[in-house]
Amino acid sequence: MSLNKSNKGSNDEKEQEDLLIAEQEQDLPVEIEEKKRKGTLRSGYTTGTCAAAATKASLLAMLCGKKVSSVDVSLPKGRDAKLFIAWTRINPDSSVTSCVVKDAGDDPDVTHGAEICSTVSLLSSEGQVIIDGGIGVGRVTKPGLGLDLGNAAINPVPLSMIMQAIREEGGDMLKERGIKVIISVPKGESLAKQTDNPRLGIVGGISILGTTGIVLPYSTASFAASIRQSLDVSIAIGIETVVLTTGGRSEDFSKVFLGKTAPEHAFIQIGDFIGYSIKQCLNKNIRKVVVAGFIGKLTKMGMGVKQTHVRGSRVNMEFMASIASECMASEVTIEKIRMANTARHVSEIVDANGIKGFHDAICKKVCDKLNEYSNGRIEIRVIMFEFDGKVKGLYPR
Repeated sequence: MSLNKSNKGSNDEKEQEDLLIAEQEQDLPVEIEEKKRKGTLRSGYTTGTCAAAATKASLLAMLCGKKVSSVDVSLPKGRDAKLFIAWTRINPDSSVTSCVVKDAGDDPDVTHGAEICSTVSLLSSEGQVIIDGGIGVGRVTKPGLGLDLGNAAINPVPLSMIMQAIREEGGDMLKERGIKVIISVPKGESLAKQTDNPRLGIVGGISILGTTGIVLPYSTASFAASIRQSLDVSIAIGIETVVLTTGGRSEDFSKVFLGKTAPEHAFIQIGDFIGYSIKQCLNKNIRKVVVAGFIGKLTKMGMGVKQTHVRGSRVNMEFMASIASECMASEVTIEKIRMANTARHVSEIVDANGIKGFHDAICKKVCDKLNEYSNGRIEIRVIMFEFDGKVKGLYPR
């Protein structure tokens, strides 16, 4: 038993170390950085917590005949939270639906303000419990997510929280009847288009998520989880080479450039989190990676994995000037690069002065840094795009 606890502890420590890599790479607006430093960012609640609260309110209305304005929900790790109930209604079939409007705090969560509803009805079978998703809750259509194909995208912790709500309010009823819970999100299908769900093969709505029950504003955990899930789906469907892109535009350009050599689920948007993503590829035994982006982020990657962004400053022009020097640029041109405003401005200077191999050299710097970070255990190719989609740099060619 003690060995299992030790393993769990070491796994938790490893996860925290990995998340620290992502934390170091996160690029936040200056005002958010300041709030985070002061500890004034307001936390919120996950969709899983909202679903559990709505379920509890529906059970209270059904079994006790009272509509409540708030409920206390048991969170993982022994904590409680009070959530407000937006409305409760008795349906014509005698089922009861309650709604919680999700409050994500200061986090820019696409589901902030969404109605998370739970409809509870009784079953004839003693002790039977059914928990499923309704309108606006996605269905799993691809492997690799830890959920059975065809099931509602309600993750294990939210399921456990909903079960806890049933035990707390409907435990006595289960001695005589069963309980059915349907979680729905009226605007879930449209909200899902702003998430990674379509990419992960979750169709028809959002996922009911949460591991702690709390939304920490601007936490790297949710983005990191999305990267891990995307990698898991890629592995599950047999993809050997993943394409890590810094955003939607670089992904679109990569799809055109790579064509049919890279299937849809090979593409994973990683934002600033290149170090974290490479580490996860190592952990999951992915050994072929394409990295694609534009000159700004790729230059920062070339400066060092832990510096995909440099808070409060710009790309290091001295670094770019040194690359120009390696490409045999004139001293006049090198000085212009030192005085440039942005990485894109540098690219314009390079093109205007015909410096050959400059963009390929940046790609090589990125490749070298990532090889160093992965101990040479991943075969890496780097693509730099121009803002019109043309390939600006490539390594290896």
